[in-house]
Amino acid sequence: MSQERPTEWDVPLDDRTLAVETSGKADGFPVFLMHGMPGSRSGPKPRSMILHLLGIRLICYDRPGYGRSTRHPGRRVVDAALDVQAIANHLELDKFAVVGRSGGGPHALACAASDLFTDRLTRVAVLVSPAPTDAPGLDWYAGMAPSNIQAYREAMSDQRSLIESLTIRADRTRRDPASVVSFIDGELSAADRNVVEDVALRRQLTESYAEAVRFGADGWIDDALALSQDWGFLPSSIKVPVRLWHGAEDAFSPVAHTRWLKSQIQHAEFEEQPGVGHFAAMLILPDILAWLAAPQPELVDARPARRV
Repeated sequence: MSQERPTEWDVPLDDRTLAVETSGKADGFPVFLMHGMPGSRSGPKPRSMILHLLGIRLICYDRPGYGRSTRHPGRRVVDAALDVQAIANHLELDKFAVVGRSGGGPHALACAASDLFTDRLTRVAVLVSPAPTDAPGLDWYAGMAPSNIQAYREAMSDQRSLIESLTIRADRTRRDPASVVSFIDGELSAADRNVVEDVALRRQLTESYAEAVRFGADGWIDDALALSQDWGFLPSSIKVPVRLWHGAEDAFSPVAHTRWLKSQIQHAEFEEQPGVGHFAAMLILPDILAWLAAPQPELVDARPARRV
């Protein structure tokens, strides 16, 4: 086994800093894991032994405003590509892949759509992601849990209420990290309840939430605003190989959202798994990481075939 590298990094940008954590095999294939909303670099992930077996060096970072990462006021989803570029350059990565879970899904797609990573970004996976709020033909709120409906509606039409409500929830989370899970307890499907009742996983969730709001609700607020506005790119512009995964019983990001994404990313692989919900994305992650680390296929050429 190769010598371990430091696991904590502070990556400087021009006027701010990103808090980064690496785990797994030090010389393994690099994969960025984009956390959910709220979330942090310390969120649920496979154990180091599993990452070693998969040959993965997992890279997690706090999106701006979460944890130790400096806030980036007015950030959009598309801006995640610049943050990933800064981290990849700082860690001197030649090739890497990206996976995004829940609210991290659109940020992973931003990397897939970006021109910043020519010949560097190999594959992207997206788990239980929301679709853009202006997705044509999608009944965006259908099947969605009331807590998420409230947050997104406030983000789109009543930002003062959003700031007040998320600030209160962040304060409560600092005092009692388990309150985030308790807040949505009544909205959990039976499938999700089985997942979050696992003691180890629940501990990972609460630790991630506590770190996310350690210095306030800024990251949570900015995520909600970014996800509810123009993402800054079109999913249809994505050319790198993409794998989409969604649990059919998801009430927080309904599966119709990923079906819509599949309709836009024509070459994407899509798996809809019956009988599981939102939090099963944490259980499927080792399989997704194995796919991301597999030998790189030819990049998809989005240009129409030439007729002869």
